[in-house]
Amino acid sequence: MMRTKAERTADGDGAGGAPTSLADGICDRLHGLDVAKITQLRRRLRQAGGGTDFVVVKNTLARRALADAQVQGLEAHLAGPTGLVLTGVDPIAAAKVLADFAKEFEKPTIKVGLVDGKTVTPDLVKRLASLPTKHELLAQLGGALQAPMAGFVGALNGLLMNMVGALEALRAKRAS
Repeated sequence: MMRTKAERTADGDGAGGAPTSLADGICDRLHGLDVAKITQLRRRLRQAGGGTDFVVVKNTLARRALADAQVQGLEAHLAGPTGLVLTGVDPIAAAKVLADFAKEFEKPTIKVGLVDGKTVTPDLVKRLASLPTKHELLAQLGGALQAPMAGFVGALNGLLMNMVGALEALRAKRAS
């Protein structure tokens, strides 16, 4: 059943699923993407996890949703066919997927990003995409914390082996 404009606006769903509170997101220029590629992009973003979603929005409704969410700085970039990548927990994973997709198909073009409520340039979004993921950073941190401890255990083991070798030599000397 079709809902009226008033019902969609009352539900906060007037922008085709645009959020009423937005902390992180990426605005794309969709010119030249067909439905199959957009569907593929949505699948990749969902696989990235963290509640990331992709919506194609009408610019007027997106402006209303952004005004309701009190998000500043994106209005100037809402021109032409627009898609919003709404990131969930990990905005870097969404930026990686979008940058890889743009390299593969040469589209979409990143217009602007929004990280922690602040607008960022397309170049910064691409730099964010080059950062390691949260899991990779945690693994690097774990390795950095483990390396000194492993070295210390190795040094203690070496000292113990030297002590055992000296005691064995002493026992052999006394036995002969």
